[in-house]
Amino acid sequence: MGDSSDVPALRRGLAVLRLLAGRAGPVAAAAVARELGLPRSTTYHLLGELVDAGFVTHLPEDRRYALGVAAFELGSAYLRHDPLERLARPVLSRLIARTGHTAHLGVLHGREALYLLREQPAHPHTVVTDVGVRLPAHLPASGRAMLAHLPAAQVRALFPARSSFVDRTGRGPTHLPALRGVLTVERRRGWAVEDGYVTPGFASVAAAVLDHTGHPVAAISTTFRHTCPTEVECGEHWPDLAEETRRAAVELSGRIGGQK
Repeated sequence: MGDSSDVPALRRGLAVLRLLAGRAGPVAAAAVARELGLPRSTTYHLLGELVDAGFVTHLPEDRRYALGVAAFELGSAYLRHDPLERLARPVLSRLIARTGHTAHLGVLHGREALYLLREQPAHPHTVVTDVGVRLPAHLPASGRAMLAHLPAAQVRALFPARSSFVDRTGRGPTHLPALRGVLTVERRRGWAVEDGYVTPGFASVAAAVLDHTGHPVAAISTTFRHTCPTEVECGEHWPDLAEETRRAAVELSGRIGGQK
């Protein structure tokens, strides 16, 4: 077993990997040292060890560092083991036990919401959001719950024109300013809502599952039969159901080591 003095170095090395993983491109060693509050000598030593182990790649021409092949291999292994679904399944089971409604786990895939899990009560209603189904992310509550936690520039890149906005039922945002307005409200409130945007006669509430940086890695949603006379009234009478759904999302965020 290693000496306990190795633990701080391990934590610093993991902090370097997290920093690199959270950036869109390679990072200079000086920026790593500055952001993590490390001495330059310590930073170069950590980066050198991570390069030797294959977790970091040094780009000498740019004088910067990026994630290496070993980090990619770890990420690929993570996906093969389906840990998110495994961790989420009991959370969804507890959620439907409290609400009596169908619960889903979804992730963003481009500007679509992709459903990975569906847990149902004993007597479920038929819904279109089955496992493997993809829906335009601006319509289902699960998609917007995740979009609400993305940077504005990223949302704009996903929906650059009116043609990006698919219309299924005549409800939901149809252009970027409308979507931004909805996302602002839902981010502040802590949960998203839709009624009839995907399937007439069905409504859903959803909350985002956040990683340690606050990035949305998934969303948990609850779907049930309901029809609002107008979109403005949607969600006014569902705060308890929304809170149960948000509670499940917070629980899953904690299980993956994310923000609660």
